[in-house]
Amino acid sequence: MTASVHTIDVAAGFQPNPVLVKGEGPPLVYLHGLLGQEWDGLLDGLSATRRVHAPAHAGADEPDDLRGISGMHDLILYYDDVLDALGLDRIDLVGHSFGGMVAAEIAAARPDRVRRLVLIDALGLWRDDAPVADYLLVPSDKQAALLLGDPNSDAVRARLALPDDPEQRITQTLRRTTSMASITHFLWPIPERGLSQRLRRIKAPTLVVWGAEDRLVPSVYARDFAGAIASARIEMIAGAGHTPHFPDCRTVLDKVAAFLA
Repeated sequence: MTASVHTIDVAAGFQPNPVLVKGEGPPLVYLHGLLGQEWDGLLDGLSATRRVHAPAHAGADEPDDLRGISGMHDLILYYDDVLDALGLDRIDLVGHSFGGMVAAEIAAARPDRVRRLVLIDALGLWRDDAPVADYLLVPSDKQAALLLGDPNSDAVRARLALPDDPEQRITQTLRRTTSMASITHFLWPIPERGLSQRLRRIKAPTLVVWGAEDRLVPSVYARDFAGAIASARIEMIAGAGHTPHFPDCRTVLDKVAAFLA
């Protein structure tokens, strides 16, 4: 379960983006969540029938990139440049967590560019009666529980395990830190940047996938996203948390693949 790395030049002043690519077929772009860029079972399954492109979020590898991105508008322009550099015009777009927030923003800003949209436990909205939980200023075990599930389970431990090699361990630790920091740059102090006012612009048929037991972004937000997007429907994943395609991706993969077919 591996993908090749296509390092692309985005725009002047930015470091090249290490896009993970695999598969053949119509183009699909995946935007990752809070735990950073990775190639997992969901992407590998989708690559069986699609050419999947999974870029790293701006600043994940080089925090100085964020000096050229002052807000969400600039971030959307960054991704517009990424798609141009990849030679992609009209795409299917899938985003998880913060990646779902960005995917929704792209679909609202460039409705001509997105054929179908999938939002998986997306951030970007805010309700005072159901606030998004703090994932940053909490102990590591609670953070793991919010993002992945039981921190004592074998699956979560394996997902968060660091390499034995000291140099690789340092490299991966730094990348996790910079990736989380680059995302928090757009979410602190609360993950709300006016997206609710722009969801009406999304024209693409949209699938909203949500873990019914999401402890980070309560499942009520699934209805808020679907209610604001003209052509949207919800698939609730029973028993799943904020990353419903982990540890078992099959249910989410089947629903997403069927929607995109």
